Amino acid sequence: MSDRIDKAWVERCLNGEKKVFGNILDKYQGIIFNLAFRMISNRDDAADVTQNVFLKAYSRLSLFDPKYKFFSWLYRIAVNESLKFVKKATGVKDYDLNEAPGSTENDQSFEETEQSNVLNTIVNSLQPDYRIVIVLRHYQELTYLEISELLNIPEKTVKSRLFSARKLLREKLLKKGVLLSG
Repeated sequence: MSDRIDKAWVERCLNGEKKVFGNILDKYQGIIFNLAFRMISNRDDAADVTQNVFLKAYSRLSLFDPKYKFFSWLYRIAVNESLKFVKKATGVKDYDLNEAPGSTENDQSFEETEQSNVLNTIVNSLQPDYRIVIVLRHYQELTYLEISELLNIPEKTVKSRLFSARKLLREKLLKKGVLLSG
């Protein structure tokens, strides 16, 4: 149902009703910002990346293939723009890729907040190819298949990167003295 509505909005935009793109922006801005923020860890930069995502989507709307889900197309643009920003900011090797962050619950303990802050800092210190799979799997809750499709890499590569990223996270968390359950 939601995808049908998205496709109808896209069609209306392409037929000259430019203001309808505001519906798409309203619907997906929070999700796209959340992804960018998880990758970049800076609100201003994440807002810039989010804006770039929607500008790029709007300018390339005619390239959208209605055989596919609109959200997947938009999310892929967001992943690519976030990776491009991280690469530019850190000088990382180029990639070959064709709701605002959740606030802390009032009843969350100080220790849980501190552990969460340490975890976020460590996730942000990972190299981008590890960071993106962690963000997409654990923060965005995508399946291995969805991540594979978004990043245009085999599912086995997704699993391998997740394994390596989790191992690095565990090692870094243990060094920081964060207790791990399980």
